[in-house]
Amino acid sequence: MRNKIAVPLIVLGILMMLVGIGQRTLWAPPQTVTAQAPQGSEAAPVAVLEADLLSSRPEGAEITVRSGDGVFLAVGRSADVDAWAEGAAVTRIGAGEQDPLSAETGEGEASVPSPAGSDLWVSEEAADSELSYTWTEPAPGDWSILIASDGTAPAPTDITISWPNDEGTPLAVPLIIAGALAAVLGLALAFLARGRKSTPPPPGSRRAVRESDTAAQRIVARRGASPEQPQSSSSTAKRTAAGFTAAALAGGLALSLVPGAATAAESSAPEENYPVVLDGQLSRILSSVAGTVQKADAAKDASLLPARTTSTALALREANYAAAAKVPDTKAPAAVAASPLLTDLVSTSTAFPRTVVAVTQGEDNTVPQALVLVQASARENYKLVSAIQMLPGTTFPQPPAEGSGVEGADPGSADGLAMAPQAAVDALADALTNPDGGNKETFAPNSFAEAVTTFQAEVTANPANEFATITFKHSPVASDTRALRTGDGGAIVFGYMSHSYSSVPREAGDSINLEGTIYETLTGEKNTESGIDVEYGEAVMIYVPPAGGSGQVEVIGAAQQLLSATLK
Repeated sequence: MRNKIAVPLIVLGILMMLVGIGQRTLWAPPQTVTAQAPQGSEAAPVAVLEADLLSSRPEGAEITVRSGDGVFLAVGRSADVDAWAEGAAVTRIGAGEQDPLSAETGEGEASVPSPAGSDLWVSEEAADSELSYTWTEPAPGDWSILIASDGTAPAPTDITISWPNDEGTPLAVPLIIAGALAAVLGLALAFLARGRKSTPPPPGSRRAVRESDTAAQRIVARRGASPEQPQSSSSTAKRTAAGFTAAALAGGLALSLVPGAATAAESSAPEENYPVVLDGQLSRILSSVAGTVQKADAAKDASLLPARTTSTALALREANYAAAAKVPDTKAPAAVAASPLLTDLVSTSTAFPRTVVAVTQGEDNTVPQALVLVQASARENYKLVSAIQMLPGTTFPQPPAEGSGVEGADPGSADGLAMAPQAAVDALADALTNPDGGNKETFAPNSFAEAVTTFQAEVTANPANEFATITFKHSPVASDTRALRTGDGGAIVFGYMSHSYSSVPREAGDSINLEGTIYETLTGEKNTESGIDVEYGEAVMIYVPPAGGSGQVEVIGAAQQLLSATLK
């Protein structure tokens, strides 16, 4: 009976699998599906392929864009694309409910700046009339594609998207699985039937006697065996093992024929925060920034700097170039290098301004240098706001886990920290102004504070200044304080201080001798009876440990530059 059922089951299973495989091969629908973006009723300078459309094509898609006015295509995080396009008229193309694609044009500016070259884009491409692009997700998260011409002409809307066709054979997989199961059952029944197929021997024959004796032995063995571990015949074990083997082979075959069966159960919870800059973006940004600064340094031309520098980095280099124009042997600032990149801190906040820190050490740098880059708005590129050399013997704080971004720290808040970032900059300014004050113990010993306080003490004690009243004051500039959380729960703080050095004759008729100093070169005077004001700019990098620890606040980097010397 089992044999009669087994053979039809095997045949039926094979036929079902063949039909299922045929539906995915011989009778399969076209391998790709092509959809045309609907034409917008209004012209817009920007078109955006929305995140819902791109995320629905995780296996990838071929995008073709045509326009007589030229084609520009850029890939960016959805939040970045939306931020860049904010305020402009945008044609948004997404996944439609009835049709494959939907399009809707919103009101806004009829023209925008050219989007080419923005630091927001992970990648960008351009063509004169037709551009083909293969979409694949650059990294986890929501992504969009921005399409434009040059910002003034209407964005192309002749957009075709093609993707692999996974629909049209809904019964293929069930047929393959059901056929495999039927074949497995048939094979199992066939093995069992084969094991019981032999005929009993005639009574009295030698075979019957031997089998009778063997049966008796089996009974004795059963009686002597433990109830929990009954013995079975070797032939039955072999048949059972063979049945299981056949089942496993057929089951494995079924799974191998089902695309994605091995990974269908794999899932991971989506991350909420992602670094706002990927590795490739950061490398490109650093190359542009370093290239701009290196050209300006070589020419001592401050007009080249604003394209990629601002704030303290711009002010310190402008002052250095001005001093070098009068004093040729003025020491040049530390070179800005794009590589090798030692570590980085990239914010996860999509709000502007955004801050990125890269630690590099080029061939001309004796110690690593922290480059602080800030992107003020979506349509502006990152600019260098501070370039600070690490102090010898210091260690850069622990960055977060690889591939994850960092959170910003509120300069005015001590949440989870030994002290607020701004308070740390204020305390350092006070410790330099008043070396014997209470804030001296706040900081671990460091070569920057030692050099500054030693210089101040030597100037005050110099006999040449016995007729002058000299004061030093270090004033924090709160607007230039920035802080990022580190991997150990602390914070890396970048601050800026204005260091004023004032020298005034004590009595009428006294004078201050400037001869032979850089101040003579800058002011053009050898002596002054009115006094002189000298100003330095000091950029500092401070590590604030997490709250509850015993470690001191550390000054791990600094850059100082003479800004001006003026007579009173």
